[in-house]
This record gives sequence, structure tokens and C-alpha cells, in this order.
Amino acid sequence: MKAIWYTRQGAAHDVLQYGEQPEPHAAAGEVRIKLYASGVNPADIYRRAGPNFQMDGPLIIPNSDGAGVVDEAGRGVDRGLIGRRVWLYNGQRNGRVFGTAAEYITISDDLVRELPRNTSFTEGACLGIPAMTAHVAVCRGGNIKDRPVFISGGAGAVCHYAIQWAKRFGARVVTTVSSPAKATHALAAGADLTIDYKSEDVAARIRDFSGGKGLAHVVDLDFGANIGMLVPLMAAGGSLAYFATKGNLTPVFPADDFMRRNLTLSGLVLNGAPLAARRRAQDDITQWLTEGGMQHTIASVHPLAQTADAHAEVQAGGKRGTVVVACNL
Repeated sequence: MKAIWYTRQGAAHDVLQYGEQPEPHAAAGEVRIKLYASGVNPADIYRRAGPNFQMDGPLIIPNSDGAGVVDEAGRGVDRGLIGRRVWLYNGQRNGRVFGTAAEYITISDDLVRELPRNTSFTEGACLGIPAMTAHVAVCRGGNIKDRPVFISGGAGAVCHYAIQWAKRFGARVVTTVSSPAKATHALAAGADLTIDYKSEDVAARIRDFSGGKGLAHVVDLDFGANIGMLVPLMAAGGSLAYFATKGNLTPVFPADDFMRRNLTLSGLVLNGAPLAARRRAQDDITQWLTEGGMQHTIASVHPLAQTADAHAEVQAGGKRGTVVVACNL
């Protein structure tokens, strides 16, 4: 099969190779998927680039997320899955060295869900890390119906989905953006209010949005930068879930105020999240896809042979949505 791989960590154009690798076959408990699209996420970039991740094996096919068609079912797997359109996550992660930047992948059937025909393979490649992380992060707020929720960076891949989940669960949503175009994008996802963090007083606008009663829940993409601002804006018993911290890895934490407000804080990396939460996310995503109406944002699509360009685009930042690699399209 055609595939992308690396045998050492480094810059995308220095280490990613394109060529032939042995075609895999489904083992017990696995399906084989003919891949049509592979999603590229920041976590895939960090694993390939180093230095905060070790090589999981001597040869790695990158990328976690993807979509395609099941063409083999291993022992113990329902053979009725053969021929089904599916989306998947956790392709290349701890303990798994062969990801979705290839024409085929074999993977546990528990990591696979049906992809309705109203959703393209390219859109299906967005559902793993972005849509599932967003779902798990929003659900950590518990019952948020009719309550104010803040989601930072509402035009980003994960947080654009987070806005949609929060609105689906009945919340009132405020989010930050950096331009009028990004504000339009976030409002299209359902945000009730956008705040331009470059030109507006974010804390004041959030305080007004909550009517002075405080935020019930926060989904944050930069914990280190935002925690000092957020704690005074929280309602008693509120919660914060973060999935990234960029500029400040060792922030000063207002522990006393946090404690007195009885707040809950949770960090989130999808592949380490509780299995029940991940399965609920898979099932809720598939249900919504079947109903129709979930929005997906594709930043760009690159041929498999040009996966290095896709990785470089993600690493450069500034994209809106998910960068996708076309595997068999």
C-alpha cells in the first residue's frame, strides 16, 4: 500500500517519507479500513516533531483520525461491517504505530463508528480528536441547560465543535475570536456572543453575559494564559475543562479563590479520557450525523504524497478547521 512514515523525529519535510509499506490485515477484534481521508491534528505534529514525545516504534505511520470503508473483519468481529462507511480515531497513539496516513489501516472495531452517507469522508476525518475532544470537554460541565458557558477560541477546530455541543445541550455560549470573519464563523456554530479579544475587555463582556452570576462551565484552549482571568468569572460550583496550554506551562494558580468557589478543574487528552466518555462521544456524534446539521470546517485537503505539506500547515498555525489528507480519493 502507499503510505507516509517516519523513522526519526524532526521537521515534516525532513523526516516524512512516501512510498510502499506492507498491506495490513485484520487480526482478532479488528477491522481493516480502506482509507479515503486522514485528519491532521496538532497532536500528530507534536508526536512527529518531538521532543516532548518518544518514538512509539522504529517506523511510524502518522495521524490519528480518518474515514473510509471496512473491507476486512477479523475473528470475533461482525462481518456485517464489511462494506460500511466508517470514521475512526486513535489510529496512531501510544502503543499503536500505524496511523491513517496510508491507504489502509487495521484497528479495533471499538474505535470505529458508522459514517452516514450525508457526511463525506473528508468531513469524517474531522470527527476524532476535534469533535470528540469537544464533546468530552463540554460534558464535563454536567447539566448546562440554560446556563452560561465560555468557550475560548470559538473559530478553532475543537472549539467550533464545542460551541455546537454546548448549544445542543441547551447552554448559552460566549466565545472569543480575533477577527470579524472568525466571529461570523463562531456565530454560525451557534454562539450567542463573540468577543474580539484583541480589541475588547474580555472579562467585562463575560461578566455582563452571565448577568454577574458567573460562568457554569468553561472549555479552554490555553489554560496557562486564561486561568487568572477565568477564576473570578466563575459561578460557585462551576467547572473548567482545558485541552491545551500554550504560552505558559507553569501558570500561577489562584488556589484559594478556586477552593472557595468550589470549582472543578479537569485537563483533557482524548486518548486518555475515560472509555465511557469516549464511547458516549462516538455514539452522540454518530447520532447527530444521522440526524444532520453538524457543521464541519475543512481548512485544506492535500494528496497523500504531500502529507508533509499538511503537517507543515498545521504546525504553522492560523488555519481554520481541520487539515485533511486524501488517501484513496
